[in-house]
Amino acid sequence: MSSLNRMSSETHDYYAERALLTSGWADNVLFSVKDGQFLSFEANSKPTPNCHILSGPVLPTVANVHSHAFQRVMAGAAEVSLNPNDSFWSWRDLMYKIVQKLTPDDARVIATQLYIDMLKAGYTQVGEFHYLHHSIGGQHYNQLSEMSSQMIAAANDSGIGLTLLPVLYSHSGFGGQAPNAGQARFIHSTDSYLALHQECHDQLANHPRHKLGICFHSLRAVTQPQIDTVLHSLTKDCPVHIHIAEQQKEVKDCINWSGQRPVEWLNNEIGLDERWCLVHATHLDDKELNAIASSKAIAGLCPTTEANLGDGIFPAVEFEKAQGRWGIGSDSHVSLSIVEELRTLEYGQRLRDQQRNRLYRPAQNSVGDNLFQQAVLGGNQACDVTLGLTEGNRADFMVLDSASPFVAASESKDLLNRWLFATNENLVKDVFVAGNHTIKNFHHALDESSRTDFTQVIKKVMYDA
Repeated sequence: MSSLNRMSSETHDYYAERALLTSGWADNVLFSVKDGQFLSFEANSKPTPNCHILSGPVLPTVANVHSHAFQRVMAGAAEVSLNPNDSFWSWRDLMYKIVQKLTPDDARVIATQLYIDMLKAGYTQVGEFHYLHHSIGGQHYNQLSEMSSQMIAAANDSGIGLTLLPVLYSHSGFGGQAPNAGQARFIHSTDSYLALHQECHDQLANHPRHKLGICFHSLRAVTQPQIDTVLHSLTKDCPVHIHIAEQQKEVKDCINWSGQRPVEWLNNEIGLDERWCLVHATHLDDKELNAIASSKAIAGLCPTTEANLGDGIFPAVEFEKAQGRWGIGSDSHVSLSIVEELRTLEYGQRLRDQQRNRLYRPAQNSVGDNLFQQAVLGGNQACDVTLGLTEGNRADFMVLDSASPFVAASESKDLLNRWLFATNENLVKDVFVAGNHTIKNFHHALDESSRTDFTQVIKKVMYDA
């Protein structure tokens, strides 16, 4: 077993001059890790002779709620105007073309490099919204989970935690419209999806970092009987993810089909609760916004991708006032920066409202602290994990680089604002996952080999080299 997947039964002690515990910032913190979990925390302590002294502020890591790993290979390749009305839908056409070239090995190489880069950003769990299931032309592999297995292998090799979300995708439009040729590699019937889910369950059973969820691509890609059957057939205690209301066209098509808006339909016909993560949920009316907030479902926000695709601006200020829960994801991976996701989320609200300091709560008026706290909490719920510096949680944490003047000079109360709004270089120096030191001084053990392999896949897939 790789050292990145091994749980040590020994107790390891760490010391940080300051750490962001779930109770708030604390100084001179001595903490212990055993069996991949936090064993104890003690503030106002002194380092012990055998403890590992951490070289900067220690923060909890974040779960990335939404990833399409294969799309990383095309990041930055769709920024050429071929249509005066370029939109998400024209971007999707390019994505479909690239999908036709990917082998299982390609998918693993892409995901491995992606997950390494996520770790370097401070993400230690990823919700992999996985719908690339079949071979070119739509033929099933001998194992339905062949492509899902590549995501699991990439997570194991990189050392990240994986919340695998195998996707049910059956139709091209609302009302059960037949899929088109570009979607052939995505398509499952309800029965084959349930068989896929069982294969994934068997592969992930008892893994210390990995989780399994249920996933519907979108309301346009499944029917109500399919949703009902899957939810009835599978475990009732795992997360459920779906794309929802990302584009105005999607909202209009849903109204034409059902007489209801997407979130309205989902809430009325299926029912929302804490299991659900509604990815994007960009275009909401007030009733829908309050339905998500009151149900305690997660809004899965992907600000850099939503900006890149021209989706629109999520009503985050109003959602915060309703005490809504949200997490962040990198989606198509035009960015792999927690800083950029949270900054873009806040700045979008400022541009929309022509005001400053939009996303705060009565109990937390520091924008950076509120953004980071909500991202951690929402990511935990959506990915079915418990990240955060407290006893009993999985021992995931990151260390910021104290060589940065903004880190070295800032008091703890200002540190998150400085990190999120004043820095551009990556300051995440070290990352631990379940006690394993996966990123050491900005580097991963597989950096050289993974980058070489990924370079070759980009050349092959994008340029037919």
